[in-house]
Amino acid sequence: MLCFWGAQVREGLGLVKAEQVKKGKCGLRCLCPKTAVQDMSAGRSFAGFIRDGKVSVLRLRSEDYNHDGKLKKLQLKNKTFRQIVFGGDGAVLLANAGNVLIMDKSTVCKPLKGLENRQVIQITCGDHHSMALTKDGQVFVWGENSHGQLGLRKDHPGSPSAQHVQSLSGVPLAQISAGGDHSFVLSLSGVVFGWGKNSAGQLGLGDTTDRHVPTVVNSLNGKKTVSISCGGEHTATLSKGGTVFTFGSGGSGQLGHKSFRDEHHPRVVGELWGSEVSQVTCGRHHTLVSVASSKLIYSFGCWIQGKPGNGKMIKKFVPFPVDLSTKCNREYTIEKLIAGENHYFALFFKGLGNISAMSKPNPSKGIVTLNERMIERWVSERDSWVTIKREITKMFSSAACLNGSFLKASQDEQDFELAEKAFSKLLGNEKVISKVMKVVEQMLRSLNPNPVGEESLRIYILLPELIRCIQKQQRTELTEALASKILQLDPDAHKVLEKYWSKLPDGWLKSLVKLFRKASAELIGQISYGKMNQDIQCLEKFLKILQTIHQVCCSANRDIPNRDFIIHEINDLLDMLQVTLEYLKECNDVYEIVLKQHYYIRTIKILLKFPFAADSASKWRMFCYLRYERLQSISGSFMRNDNTNMLQINRESVLTDTLEYLRQNIHSYIHPLKVEFIGEHGSDIRGLSAEFFSLLSQSILKWEKKVLEVQENSLVWFNPDHVQANRDFYYLGVICGMALYNHHFINIDFPLALFKKLLQQSPTLNDLEELSPVEARSLKSLLEEDEEEVVDMLFLDFMVKGQELIPNGNQIPVTKANRLEYVDLYVDFIFNKSVKSQFEHFSEGFYKGCPLDAWSMFHPEELQQFFQGSPKYEWKELQLCASYEKCSASDELIKNFWTVFFELSEENKRKFLVFLYGTDRVPVGGFSKRVLNISLLNCPDADDRLPEAQTCFGILILPKYSDINTLRNKLIHAISFCEVFGRE
Repeated sequence: MLCFWGAQVREGLGLVKAEQVKKGKCGLRCLCPKTAVQDMSAGRSFAGFIRDGKVSVLRLRSEDYNHDGKLKKLQLKNKTFRQIVFGGDGAVLLANAGNVLIMDKSTVCKPLKGLENRQVIQITCGDHHSMALTKDGQVFVWGENSHGQLGLRKDHPGSPSAQHVQSLSGVPLAQISAGGDHSFVLSLSGVVFGWGKNSAGQLGLGDTTDRHVPTVVNSLNGKKTVSISCGGEHTATLSKGGTVFTFGSGGSGQLGHKSFRDEHHPRVVGELWGSEVSQVTCGRHHTLVSVASSKLIYSFGCWIQGKPGNGKMIKKFVPFPVDLSTKCNREYTIEKLIAGENHYFALFFKGLGNISAMSKPNPSKGIVTLNERMIERWVSERDSWVTIKREITKMFSSAACLNGSFLKASQDEQDFELAEKAFSKLLGNEKVISKVMKVVEQMLRSLNPNPVGEESLRIYILLPELIRCIQKQQRTELTEALASKILQLDPDAHKVLEKYWSKLPDGWLKSLVKLFRKASAELIGQISYGKMNQDIQCLEKFLKILQTIHQVCCSANRDIPNRDFIIHEINDLLDMLQVTLEYLKECNDVYEIVLKQHYYIRTIKILLKFPFAADSASKWRMFCYLRYERLQSISGSFMRNDNTNMLQINRESVLTDTLEYLRQNIHSYIHPLKVEFIGEHGSDIRGLSAEFFSLLSQSILKWEKKVLEVQENSLVWFNPDHVQANRDFYYLGVICGMALYNHHFINIDFPLALFKKLLQQSPTLNDLEELSPVEARSLKSLLEEDEEEVVDMLFLDFMVKGQELIPNGNQIPVTKANRLEYVDLYVDFIFNKSVKSQFEHFSEGFYKGCPLDAWSMFHPEELQQFFQGSPKYEWKELQLCASYEKCSASDELIKNFWTVFFELSEENKRKFLVFLYGTDRVPVGGFSKRVLNISLLNCPDADDRLPEAQTCFGILILPKYSDINTLRNKLIHAISFCEVFGRE
């Protein structure tokens, strides 16, 4: 059944005889043609009907056409149609096969150019432009572009043929709508995009500026929009649950807001609140809505009231019900509302229940999406291979279709479990996998680097899992293409993608890490085995993506351990570099080997930027190799071995002599430091310089100038009161930098906060707890206090140690409301403000003393350990890593030695380390990283001799003592009193 009212039209519309038309109140007419109307539309000049797939058009009465038109059946050569839409002058027709035809004023129809090989599922018309949505989720436009209504670009002149709106290509769309000179699309997730003319605010963007590209209507985000309709200069949207929003021109009351004002933002039609509207349609200057549950139609805006030919134009600015016949209410449900220029139509279908067919999803109007059943059909090859290939191409060449796949009922997020099952089923057919890989690779190349809307970025959630499932071993082409596209995204899109990643299920997030870590590992492995044709820049792409994921995991507190990011193949690369360097020492100038060395070093320099990818030991090895490479580049192929950096020093005045030497400014920091103790014999092959830094550390802690303060827990921090002699802090930094660069330890227990500051990270309250537990506990108690009165009774103000934390801090009390700010400022004062000058000079000196900035790759904890040594003394490990010369572990002397050693106090054990290595610090990785070789000295006067140590080589020379007591006495004496190198 069809009902109509408004401006005069041919009685019966040519569908039935005049006497078969039933008349109602206010000019309402109802008719029931013998052949049911499947679809209809009305515009300024025409109305059109589809019956049995055939199209008929009726010319409407208008001011410039002074007689009734006759219903004319269009001759369209065996085509059947399912949709027709009218705009300002002509019409667009959609055939059942998905073809599009356009009709001009003279009712001549012809195929639309530009859509020949496309299957269209929706069409819409404006005054001077039209739109089409294809099965693969692409939007095409044609017509005029006077106000940017085509959404192509500002200077686009318009086009008679269909043009692709590329900016929307990744958005899974549910609906398109065209108004006078503006356009809208709606995504599956309810996101609304508008563009074109905005003179009355019809785009809902809060202004009246035209838009030439699709723009998200942010004020409708979260409103769960399910349909949208454009009028001449106004727009209406319908949200899930039946809420209607209108915006734009209100001069005829078409917004329904009890006024004739324009609205620049979407506004709820209050009179319809609670009515659960099921349909909304905009005409030129009016709006129609229907309520399926009550079978009511409401209208607002321009209204022609009265008998046909004698009607009067009035304006209604609130919704009022259209008086339908009782038969309509009893036997029919509302299928479609049509609001034309000055005409109103309602198409009814016979049916049971209160739910309109329009409220149910129509598969023929929806874009194609991937599902398990589709994949099962491909894998089992239930269709011909030609058909399957065509479907795979259509599905995987469209980012919009993939983004619209596996959506939950809410339509706003993917069902990850369903997607994972579907992707895994692809593994059942090798031909299917191969075809999918080829299509996905092509699709990746076409992805828009500047996508519109957040939904288009969902492709970067689904693709990693898909690629992980289908990509064959030892192939990274798809991963590289994916990484390239992610890195091309603009910063705003990157932020959205990071938000999506942060909310991924643990399994998917781990898979994302695994995909790019595996690709990085494979590339590093190939580089390690000398394949110098590998693209190192590709490795950098993978690592950049991994870095982003790592940052996401850290900021979102995701339970993905750091070890999941570590690429163990880096050790293989470093091993091969070591072999290469050793080969070069023997065969000095082999061209290919030199090239390989440079290739490995280039790779290491890239890895340097991504510290999360290597473990501590690997990072230290990289630091050492880069130091070697720097020295080699300065000194040539042969490393210099002269006395350029020889520091001659008195053991009794080590600090004074060192400062005097540094002030001479003759030291070459890039070259290794050599130390000679005046009056003692021995060459420095690391042993003497290790002892030098150990002695220097003790002298610094006893420095009369009190540059450093020892805290309550033995940690050391800058003296905030020592502000006059800033060069002292500079030289302290130089000494510390020299120690790190020369691979030696400083026996000064700085807190972790110092190393955070060196790495430009901010210390926290936890760092203050390490340095000053009492202060930190007080501040934590302040933060944890629930009672505001208790906080007030502490009588705290914004002062610390007589210094204002903020201007007039002594007059601002600390309250429950501002206590967090107070604590943050307190921590900042201790670590930054109070020692600003001291740290700046120390940092300057540190960079001078360690001219290789590769140390910036370390985490604060790693830098602290490389600087101070490991805090763990696993003494059993020392025994396990020992080797023996001229004796064995089963000899009684060796058994006695270890018995005596484990009897020693902790202090004496550490003295033994100083005696043997020149320092009591344990290298990162434990004693296994140190050499301990016990060599037997078999001589007649063994009981009269003391143990000897060759500190440069980690060799303990142990006389063959007659009994365990002699061994004990001699060992304790040696480690307690034999401080001078070479002295027995």
